[in-house]
Amino acid sequence: MAASTSGAIKARLESLQFGVPVFRDGPRPKQAEPYIVVQEGLPATIDLTAAGDAGADPQVNETIVVDLVQRARAKTGAVTTKNTERYGLAEAIAAALHGHGLPAHPAKVTSVRVQDIDRIPIEDNRVRHSITITVRRALLTQEVVPQ
Repeated sequence: MAASTSGAIKARLESLQFGVPVFRDGPRPKQAEPYIVVQEGLPATIDLTAAGDAGADPQVNETIVVDLVQRARAKTGAVTTKNTERYGLAEAIAAALHGHGLPAHPAKVTSVRVQDIDRIPIEDNRVRHSITITVRRALLTQEVVPQ
């Protein structure tokens, strides 16, 4: 079981075997492209209205960003290049996460919604797709009570 939302998303993406390493918060030094970085809690808000009068547990709406970083082109000759970007990979990642229950998460996840996919222009011969996701889940006791 993962210890956090980013860990649960990392576990989900690794299980799909896209052939791309997945990291939480950042890649290893000198990591070659392509790679995926999962960042969590950007922001996380507590929805106390979800508890209502029924005494249900409060829900957390957590924003997650999944970045796919790829090399844009590879040199094939003195003046020629070829595209190396895997077109459609960002959309496949988004589709694999949208609506998934993230069973590796330590809290009950009630919703995983992809908000958008941004393609950041090529810089330093790298393309970055930024996938923004909202995860609605139960509030964990350890998030409220210090350990």
